[in-house]
Amino acid sequence: MASPQIPQQSTGSRVSAPQQRDEASLGELISEVMNDLQTLFRQELNLAKAEFREEGVKAGKAAGMLAGAGVAALLFLGFASLALVYALANVMDAGWAALIVAVLWGIAAGALAFVGRAKMRDVSPKPERTIETLKEDAQWAKHPRR
Repeated sequence: MASPQIPQQSTGSRVSAPQQRDEASLGELISEVMNDLQTLFRQELNLAKAEFREEGVKAGKAAGMLAGAGVAALLFLGFASLALVYALANVMDAGWAALIVAVLWGIAAGALAFVGRAKMRDVSPKPERTIETLKEDAQWAKHPRR
């Protein structure tokens, strides 16, 4: 008859219940930090998208104004130039009349370009708020208790 075997106690390291709780809480803590970092990253990305969208709208409006000014200037230039050249041709040579009209429209085009350029300067290509919050996040990551 085989003798009943007595289970031997292993001398290997067993993790006690308090140690398991510590490891679980450490794992939970790391998971929580990772989730917070993911959330923070998503929020920063959304902020950057919103800033780019906002600046794109400003740039689009400025570009639209410049384009509209250009089209209007061309149409008006064509018809008004003809009328003015004919009116001045009654007083002076037609060539001089055409030159005077061209100079006037050059001045008008310069003024429109100046206004459009000033509007374009209001457009910021950098997401300023995102850069600022990223700097704050970096400071917090270096010194989280401050």
